[in-house]
Amino acid sequence: MEGAIIVEKENNITLIGINRPKVRNAIDSATGKHLASAIAAFESDPKADVGVLHGIGGTFCSGYDLSELASAKQTQPTQAIVQNEEGVMGPTRRMIRKPLVCAISGYCVAGGLELALMCDLRVMEENAVLGFLNRRFGVPLIDGGTVRLPALIGLSRALDLILTGRTVSAKEALEIGLVNRVVAVGAGLGQAYNLAMSIAKYPQLCIRHDRDAAYYGAFSAKSFEDAMEQEMATVTVELLEDAKHGAEKFRQGIGRGGSFSGIKERKIPDWERSEMNHESKL
Repeated sequence: MEGAIIVEKENNITLIGINRPKVRNAIDSATGKHLASAIAAFESDPKADVGVLHGIGGTFCSGYDLSELASAKQTQPTQAIVQNEEGVMGPTRRMIRKPLVCAISGYCVAGGLELALMCDLRVMEENAVLGFLNRRFGVPLIDGGTVRLPALIGLSRALDLILTGRTVSAKEALEIGLVNRVVAVGAGLGQAYNLAMSIAKYPQLCIRHDRDAAYYGAFSAKSFEDAMEQEMATVTVELLEDAKHGAEKFRQGIGRGGSFSGIKERKIPDWERSEMNHESKL
């Protein structure tokens, strides 16, 4: 199983790649556990702010590895596979604690689509294909597809995809809000990384508060009043201190006129700071 999930770190961005190209990045139970561990490590890494989930070899993920399900009677009870606490495909049965962007290329179908729905934002290459193709074989959605999809695109459209199992093109996916960006073939990972960078440049306490409040309002709130109360109740002292720091930046002129430059301070290495001090004295 070594190498089935590949993790790379670029500054405060963590890239998590599914690496089973011979089976179009289908996920078996061992790979699902490995993916869950990789995402948990990303969540607990204080230097990681945003993650990018992608597939290696031209396909994002073709879903659950049905060969494992077919042989389940000989190796382990079928129930033991499907009732995995975190999810067969990875940590799909819980809310990820940090922003996660999905780079979709090739096939993103069945459980692979459920993985994409687990992410906050989706970048799709223009020739990629989405759909619940598991409908053909009577394999149910057990990794959040029936929960997240209706909340994302509405019940009527979600039922269309869930009941028919039809494929969805990039154009339609963008129109119905299933994906957030459509990009050229081969540009999915790069554009997903750029999108992650555009999130990572902001103060992260505020990002996570607003993200959590939005999810609570969409899935957990009992009423409008409950959602509003949760939004306010989760504002911490640390978050207010960050807001005060941001207000001071605005007072100094940073961000005026809708500009996003200078929002995040760049850490200057000691050698570069020494050079700057030396040049200032010339």
